[in-house]
Amino acid sequence: MAEQSAPMNETPFTLPESMNGKASPAKAAVGDKPVFTYIASLPEPQRGIAEAIDALAARTLPNLERSVKWGMAYYGVGDGWCFSSGGFAGHVKLMFINGVNLNPVPPVTPVGMGKATRGVEIGTLDDLDENQLADWMKQVASVPGVGGKKH
Repeated sequence: MAEQSAPMNETPFTLPESMNGKASPAKAAVGDKPVFTYIASLPEPQRGIAEAIDALAARTLPNLERSVKWGMAYYGVGDGWCFSSGGFAGHVKLMFINGVNLNPVPPVTPVGMGKATRGVEIGTLDDLDENQLADWMKQVASVPGVGGKKH
């Protein structure tokens, strides 16, 4: 995951209702700062939910890497991108690449993110099950992610 930077669109935007190819107009960029800028651009309660997911990922996964891709925050641990988090009207989607292999399999099958992707839609901070999400993060980080080397 090569380091590159691009300016972020800091203009407020309307969150989409569902997946339509991307979650926001945030520009693609690798690194912590673009992800923090993207999260800060979200309205509440999505901002608080995305901040909690980001903090949980940082606590759960050593050597966490971040990027903004397709208008969402992407997370990986060196072997490619493992999961993404994006703000939508009424919720935040947390999607696990190769989520069909997680135990238990997350309940949401997103449109346009690949047949193996599964995740959850989180509407409030009270809906955020940190223990389950951390377990899924560890599981998905233990196998090669998208764009990474194969084991």
